[in-house]
Amino acid sequence: MQFLDLAKIKVRSGSGGNGAVSFRKEKFIEFGGPDGGNGGKGGDVIIRTQESLNTLIDFSYRRNFFAGNGKSGSGRQRHGSNGNDVILDVPIGTEILDESRSVLLFDLIAKDQQVTLLQGGTGGFGNAHFKSSTNQAPRIANSGMAGKELTIYLRLKIFADVGLVGLPNSGKSTFLSAVSNAKPKSGDYPFTTLYPKLGLVNRGDIDFTIADIPGLIQGSSEGKGLGDRFLGHVERSSVLLHLIDGTSNDPRKDFEIIDTELKRYGNGLSTKPRIVAVNKIDQIDSDMTKFMEELATEIPYKIYPVSALMRIGLGDCLENLAQALVDEQCSKKESHDEMSTKWTP
Repeated sequence: MQFLDLAKIKVRSGSGGNGAVSFRKEKFIEFGGPDGGNGGKGGDVIIRTQESLNTLIDFSYRRNFFAGNGKSGSGRQRHGSNGNDVILDVPIGTEILDESRSVLLFDLIAKDQQVTLLQGGTGGFGNAHFKSSTNQAPRIANSGMAGKELTIYLRLKIFADVGLVGLPNSGKSTFLSAVSNAKPKSGDYPFTTLYPKLGLVNRGDIDFTIADIPGLIQGSSEGKGLGDRFLGHVERSSVLLHLIDGTSNDPRKDFEIIDTELKRYGNGLSTKPRIVAVNKIDQIDSDMTKFMEELATEIPYKIYPVSALMRIGLGDCLENLAQALVDEQCSKKESHDEMSTKWTP
């Protein structure tokens, strides 16, 4: 299945039907009068989450979504039928943005969540509605209200407990395949990952997901490489796992490159709990203890030596990731409870 996390579409709600001007005229019926029916309501534009979806690829084939118009009323006080709603199914984690992509209209983060983006126009009243004791034969009716049109962007930000970040070729894909059920493409060249991949990890009583995004490079925030658009997929993560290539000429500088890009991107990424793993330790010829001690003095996070290829040190790293997730959930719960106590009826 192809992956698409951004789509531009046009939506339009239906227009209401017109009210009718009609008078009752039947043979042998002594009293007539106005009997024009009301117009039907236009269809709504509804967006809802679908748990089985994980991409916006369907919106690359169809970009215009128009709800049905309400039918006009007719004589004998027959009201027009309502227009059909148009319902768009999107993955959980989809944001709805305006055309400028600067205003967030809705953030759909729950299962079976549904929002009415545009309401259909109301139908017009027929002349029967206007009958009164002083106006026995009204010859007026309302036109239905026009529908509304909007151009929007759908942007998907996947949900994962852990966001995996690092430079290209740091071994992220190999790490994900070694610790989870995911089988991403891996190779000894940069940018083997071209779109986010999810993997499920089981550690005892705890299951958690890891999202691997395409590698960042220096200047990603300025559009270099694949840019930083995929960082949105780790915004919702509770913890970041920062993978560093231990065979690099300067692992400390590699750390600083990613750290700088996270800060430039913003949206709270640089302040998330982070664990750093130094990968490819099986290829390091120098004294491992001395190597790790030197890095520990230069990187302000807990560091774990691992080899994803040889599956060395992965257990310790995953145990600490699981514990970091538990600690983060407890911290959020305490924060929520503290805020709740400040509001008293």
